[in-house]
Amino acid sequence: MDKSAKIYVAGHGGLVGSAVVRSLQRSGYTNIIGRRSGELDLTRQADVEAFFAQERPEYVYLCAAKVGGINVNNLHPAEFIYINLMIECNVIQAAYKNGVKKLAFMGSGCIYPRTPPQPIKEDYLLTGELEKTNEAYALAKISGLKLCEYYNKQYGTNYISTMPCNLYGEGDNYNLDTSHVVPAFIRKFHEAKESGAPYVTIWGTGKAMREFLHVDDVADACVFLMENYNENKWVNVGCGTDMSIADLAQMVKRIVGYEGDIVYDTTMPDGTPRKLLDSSRLFDLGWRPKISMEDGLKRVYADYLKNHDNYRH
Repeated sequence: MDKSAKIYVAGHGGLVGSAVVRSLQRSGYTNIIGRRSGELDLTRQADVEAFFAQERPEYVYLCAAKVGGINVNNLHPAEFIYINLMIECNVIQAAYKNGVKKLAFMGSGCIYPRTPPQPIKEDYLLTGELEKTNEAYALAKISGLKLCEYYNKQYGTNYISTMPCNLYGEGDNYNLDTSHVVPAFIRKFHEAKESGAPYVTIWGTGKAMREFLHVDDVADACVFLMENYNENKWVNVGCGTDMSIADLAQMVKRIVGYEGDIVYDTTMPDGTPRKLLDSSRLFDLGWRPKISMEDGLKRVYADYLKNHDNYRH
């Protein structure tokens, strides 16, 4: 890729999109564009097509999405499937109509069946029932992946798809009604420490297993694949190891410095029992993550302490 090529990062203000922008800048790319949701509504086809026709980006990173934790996914499935489908359809079609050279679609590890063999290979897609608590989001992401696959097949485009594991990083969403597990834990343990609360309540049994990757690693993998990968097959992006939610809670508790107890609310769902991706396809290409879970959480907590008044609560 030419370092001066015009690159559009859809969702550049979000957790993943902003990390992609940082990764591109570190790699020397100089012509990066983006639009806030107030400037460009990606669910409106006419607006998206007008933007692409005017700006004519050569490369596109499709990171824009409606995302959230288990609770908000479960409560608002119509919004999750509609908004994500509209974004994907509009951006991918506009990219095709305007001759975009290459597009990278950011999917999710939740596309896979609820109880597949572990670790989860790309070939396990659509071989079993999805996890009900995030089925709407998963179906939308599967559709985006398939859009890329079918456009490549029919039109000869070069659209690739990345399927990352659970992400966390600086600038995350800390709203307890909509956040993912890592920012929720950081906020809960920090506020419990500040208030002197005797315990922190965690949803579920704590036994569910999850794989986590810092968003800067995911962004670097996405840029790496854009530069080096041209196959019509999606790629898992993970670190190769997982941990229980209980172990994550203990790690966050220690990093925050909270000394109270942890109580598990077993009336609440665990979600998928285990979700460890097989990232050997990506590793075989020569990419590996650089940020350990311990270091990543320390970075995120330091960022939270510095900026939490400005974050979404």
